[in-house]
Amino acid sequence: MSNMAREILAFILTTSGWVLVSSTLPTDYWKVSSIDGTVITTATFWSNLWKTCVTDSTGVSNCKDFPSMLALDGYIQVCRGLMIAAVCLGFFGSIFSLIGMKCTKIGGPDTTKARIVCLAGITFISTGLCSLSACSLYAHRITSEFFDPMFVAQKYELGAALFIGWAGSTLCILGGALFCLSLSDGMSSKSPYPSDRRTFVNGGASLMSRPMPQSQSSHTRRPPPEYSSTSQHFDKNAYV
Repeated sequence: MSNMAREILAFILTTSGWVLVSSTLPTDYWKVSSIDGTVITTATFWSNLWKTCVTDSTGVSNCKDFPSMLALDGYIQVCRGLMIAAVCLGFFGSIFSLIGMKCTKIGGPDTTKARIVCLAGITFISTGLCSLSACSLYAHRITSEFFDPMFVAQKYELGAALFIGWAGSTLCILGGALFCLSLSDGMSSKSPYPSDRRTFVNGGASLMSRPMPQSQSSHTRRPPPEYSSTSQHFDKNAYV
């Protein structure tokens, strides 16, 4: 698979996962419970991160928003923060991926685009981890209350929103991992010179910068003759 095709596949996976994660946040059925009569279901209780509701057999729903954010259970506050962080990170990740993909004309050279698309991959992986943590924490609270024999209040089961959140988290993590693989391909792009030619040029430059040894046979000069200090001095009458 080419690098561009892998980036397009990763963009489709991450964008689909981000849409699923974003749709999970306002979805009603995070946890659901029902009271069955002899023939039909008399009432259905369901709740999400923002409100709790009950629907009777005629289809009429009565909902009640959580009265105070500070009075909420700690796990609901944590799930809210993680889901909002996942939506925000997915938004920035989609922008980074559009800038860094090879099929777009913005972002600079290939090495810079590879770094940007790798950043997008890390952002989408963080999106998936935040959403996965929020859904898993909420599901753990539901299952622990359901199987606790000492818990006497209304017991709930896993709602459809949790499964949608898990699916979106998986897509975001897979797509982000594919984006991160583009960094190695971008760094190994072709250089202006081949490797052997670059080695030759560098070697030639080092040879040119090295001083050439001079030939002793052609450039060595004979030392001047030495005269002893006892040389004789003749005046003009010596040859007469």
